Amino acid sequence: MSLRSKVLQGGFYLAIRQGMGMLISLVGVLMITHAIGPEQYGLYASAFGLFYYLQNVGQLGIGVYLVRQAEVTEATEAKDTSLYHQAFTLLLLVSLLGIGLSVLGIPLLAVWLKLKGFDAIAQALSLSLPIVLLSQVPLAKLERELLYKEVAWIELVGQLGYFVTALPIAFQGGGAWSLVAGWWIQQVSMFVLFFWITRYKPRLCWQPKLIRQMLSYSMGYSASFWVWQLRSLVNPLLVGRFLGAEAVGYVALASRMVELLGFVKTATYRLSIAALARLQGDRSRLSKAITEGMGLQVMALGPFLVVVSWLGPLLLPLVFGPKWSPAMLVYPFIAVSLLANAVFNMHSSALYALNRNWEITIFHIAHIALFAVTSFLLLPKLGLMGYGWAEIATIASYIVIHAYLLRDLESPNYRFAGLLAIAFGVALFPYQLGWWVVLVLAVALVLPDTRHKLMDLWKSFRSMKNAG
Repeated sequence: MSLRSKVLQGGFYLAIRQGMGMLISLVGVLMITHAIGPEQYGLYASAFGLFYYLQNVGQLGIGVYLVRQAEVTEATEAKDTSLYHQAFTLLLLVSLLGIGLSVLGIPLLAVWLKLKGFDAIAQALSLSLPIVLLSQVPLAKLERELLYKEVAWIELVGQLGYFVTALPIAFQGGGAWSLVAGWWIQQVSMFVLFFWITRYKPRLCWQPKLIRQMLSYSMGYSASFWVWQLRSLVNPLLVGRFLGAEAVGYVALASRMVELLGFVKTATYRLSIAALARLQGDRSRLSKAITEGMGLQVMALGPFLVVVSWLGPLLLPLVFGPKWSPAMLVYPFIAVSLLANAVFNMHSSALYALNRNWEITIFHIAHIALFAVTSFLLLPKLGLMGYGWAEIATIASYIVIHAYLLRDLESPNYRFAGLLAIAFGVALFPYQLGWWVVLVLAVALVLPDTRHKLMDLWKSFRSMKNAG
């Protein structure tokens, strides 16, 4: 099977898994948020946002380093085993260090946030760090071999375990602790399944030369990723500080809705790291792959975001309860931000594949600086809308990553992806701008270029099916 067919097939499995996961999460989140309310959900979101940042820092980019290695062959398998053992050892040490830092740092953050119950929930989440980090080794092994079917099903099992555990506890009055219990079950089940299906038997390993080689790449990747993940701290640290736990819950729900609807973007980004790494030697094909990828992501993402924006203000109070209505105030702004990210998402993947990690770090610094400073200034004055306008402000930062991409590749063609992103972005605001935005979207979708791209996409999936 050709690389293109493998990539499309892997993307298909991940998209199906993300789609099924989206449906499960929508039902699960609906029931949980209805049971525990905005304040308890916001409390968990504050603690989890901090833990999420800690776990991403703790990964050190090691998983991506493993995935980025050359295609697996029988000749390299023995060498790969020691590579996995070293990655396992490093992640074990980092996870133990992370727990120690959590014990010291969480009480200080609790003083800043002034959210009752925050410290206990945050500490309970931090104890799962070894399980989360060590799972990255067998996961990377599967992704490196493009075995995304197995990855998809394991992640789906974990997600089911999360909600099967959390829902009964939530309806019994467990509040934020129901989500903590669900998280633990999800991570433990995935940990066991990843190691079982790969038959990977870890051993402690310490090879200084291999460590230096691994960290020379992964630290550059990690630096950029650490900066980007500061996004997850704006809601708990700034929204929580200025507006309280309920506002954190509103932003968290709106963000969660956008994240679930962006399942195709998540799948294609994960797949692109492994796929684009194999095109490093052909800059022309790499540039064309970026053009094709960003158009695909916008086309797949936009309709879901727009439909929810149109129906959300009507359905959300009926489904989640009237107390959750403020979440729709920030939803379209977060959705626009995701659309912009979808256009430039493949740029990051390509630069990672070319080992331009520090250039991505500079872009991320610009992005986060715009987001954090704008949030800090606008939240006290505009409330939730201040967070929304801060999301819009981050779009300006994509000029930086475009400029860096041009140093290595010819410019991607933005005409198709850019037109659709603007059309879908405007269509997200019918209640603010008027329903004339529907006409803008309709015109964009009936253009000949759009129809041709849709036909090409259909032919690609037909060829993937025939190749499989």
